[in-house]
Amino acid sequence: MADNSNETLRQAALTYHEFPKPGKLEIRATKPLANGRDLARAYSPGVAEACLEIKANPADASRYTSRANQVAVVTNGTAVLGLGNIGALAAKPVMEGKAVLFKKFANIDCFDIELNEQDPEKLAEIVCALEPSFGAINLEDIKAPDCFIVEKICRERMNIPVFHDDQHGTAIVVGAAATNALHVAGKSFEDIKIVSTGGGAAGIACLNLLLKLGVKRENIWLCDIHGLVYEGRTEDMNPQKAAFAQKTDLRTLDDVVEGADLFLGLSGAGVLKPEHVARMSERPIILALANPMPEIMPDEVRKVAPKAIIATGRSDFPNQVNNVLCFPFIFRGALDVGATDINDAMQIACVEAIAELARATTSAEAAAAYQGEPMNFGPDYLIPKPFDPRLSSVVPTAVAKAAMDSGVAARPIEDLHAYAANLQASVFKSALLMRPVFEAAATAARRIVFAEGEDERVLRAAQAILEETTELPILIGRPDVIAARCERIGLEIRPDKDFSIVNPERDHRYRDYWATYHDIMKRRGVTPDLAKAIMRTNTTAIGAIMVYREEADSLICGTFGEYRWHLNYVTQVLGDAEHHPHGALSMMILEDGPLFIADTHVRIRPTPEELAETAIGAARHVKRFGLVPSVAFCSQSQFGNQGSDSGNRLREALSILDREPRNFCYEGEMNLDAALDPDLRQRLLPDNRMEGSANVLLFSNGDTASGVRNILKMKAGGLEVGPILMGMGNRAHIVTPSITARGLLNMAAIAGTPVAHYG
Repeated sequence: MADNSNETLRQAALTYHEFPKPGKLEIRATKPLANGRDLARAYSPGVAEACLEIKANPADASRYTSRANQVAVVTNGTAVLGLGNIGALAAKPVMEGKAVLFKKFANIDCFDIELNEQDPEKLAEIVCALEPSFGAINLEDIKAPDCFIVEKICRERMNIPVFHDDQHGTAIVVGAAATNALHVAGKSFEDIKIVSTGGGAAGIACLNLLLKLGVKRENIWLCDIHGLVYEGRTEDMNPQKAAFAQKTDLRTLDDVVEGADLFLGLSGAGVLKPEHVARMSERPIILALANPMPEIMPDEVRKVAPKAIIATGRSDFPNQVNNVLCFPFIFRGALDVGATDINDAMQIACVEAIAELARATTSAEAAAAYQGEPMNFGPDYLIPKPFDPRLSSVVPTAVAKAAMDSGVAARPIEDLHAYAANLQASVFKSALLMRPVFEAAATAARRIVFAEGEDERVLRAAQAILEETTELPILIGRPDVIAARCERIGLEIRPDKDFSIVNPERDHRYRDYWATYHDIMKRRGVTPDLAKAIMRTNTTAIGAIMVYREEADSLICGTFGEYRWHLNYVTQVLGDAEHHPHGALSMMILEDGPLFIADTHVRIRPTPEELAETAIGAARHVKRFGLVPSVAFCSQSQFGNQGSDSGNRLREALSILDREPRNFCYEGEMNLDAALDPDLRQRLLPDNRMEGSANVLLFSNGDTASGVRNILKMKAGGLEVGPILMGMGNRAHIVTPSITARGLLNMAAIAGTPVAHYG
């Protein structure tokens, strides 16, 4: 069975690399090249202007070329992963993979460069010659001690960051894991004894960084395949190992492990024995990082030291020490300030930022990516997970600040807060567009009631609301369930301390609530007994009653269940002559900007009057995001060429809008391509009143609007903000079951905007 499983994995990996096209990378142009004018600007003669500017001022290369966002991953293939000296060509898949990680995690363009050069000094000369092409160099998979020589020469000669990730990337993540492990164990760097096995590039770099974090050199005992590194030893020694030589008669790992507080393994499988662990200090820290098999398996450690704190290099155990937590983000910060080096201050800032993230509340996005895994800071969660999106803003900002403070930043950033916000916006695509909404919401502390208060996404959103806004969340749910789930998922908030709760099973307002609901519904067939039952079981109705009674300002519901089911109760309680739902608007954030879709949920076949009403509401909401609305009425019919039902209704809606002056642009009816392509629209109707591409697509039936929304979300990578319920005076919004905690936070900001701003 194991052989079959390995063969299946092998074939899957090969297929992944071969199809649909060989390799994992491609190059794409960032500027148009559609005609002769574009060609003249991109190449001859226009390109000469950029060349001359750079010749006059080399720093302008960061303005006119992509150099400031390009990293070279360079190897000679002499120490590849666990494969050893397989040569430069065979190392190419690994280097391509590294380039993919740079792009995925930090949006850094990366070129993999594999060099057939074994001599470290010649290799360094080649790397140094690459300086005009790149903003930074990532040395990778070069054997020790050659890697020390290459890095030293390159750092001395080059005026851009040179970073050997196998050394320093590993060291930084080890430093973060050790920082938090000591925090859990109640120990300090200054007092601990470290026993380390390995002696290679990564191991030496880790020990050097641990010294900078406060470990005393005399408390480090380094062993390699030949035993302890001691003064006077000549076998397999180099200056890097010699720096940790102990003056002692002890010679083996077994001799020195007694009383050790921390074991650091970057060696091989089975090096550390259970009997060694048993002789270490109370609550030992075991960083067994050999891959694929660690120096000792976690279950073996726990048999002899149940309270041990353990990390490995594997993803199938807690506390994976993974370089991806570091290298994309330290390069991001370094590139953005034009750093000439990645120095000690920047590395320590990276250590501290990673460690602090693990101690903070876990992000909802990381929790969603690692469902079922413990995410509360403690022995099994010492460092963040690689897909924790907070890394993308927190770590580069810390690194950039350290670069500026230490004097190696050629392009200092004036506003680090804005820089961090922009980095966050690049991860959370909604963040930039939502900024005007959050700013408006900050003008009043509105009370937002969540109908599904026990849902994990709602709990995470409540934590974020309290951290990022002035709003006051109210959760409907059982207090004991909410408290237990907050604790389980590592949230700091607690019921009745940080937010208020309405308990459907037992609340002192129950009689008032059912009596209010009965009074509203008594002429619509609802008896007192039915009203009582609904106020015990229907959290959407309870939330609507709270808004009706002015005990909350807005309701958010719909994290589970069907949209129209929720809409029914919202309309029953909160609908009146002034407030009635007239459409659901979804903002889809795409690579080239936002696109609003209406009506996605409320009306199946709207009348012309309802379509006009939806257009007015959509335009008002688009303005909330700091955008100028441009509404396209979309149909199979195009500017009157069909007498279809949808075309007729849309044309009548346009006539209704035309009866009064409007403060937004609208046009129709037209096909989708005409709505999005101004040149095509101009050919079809030269005197049309719309300029540019439409940013609101309004459809004549709900099926089409909903279908377009889902296609954009599932196939075009669109991120949805919404659906926003229009017409209810911002007193209620119904989300959909696919919403994330981040989406709920966005909806809370929309609900939190005072009506004065809203209209």
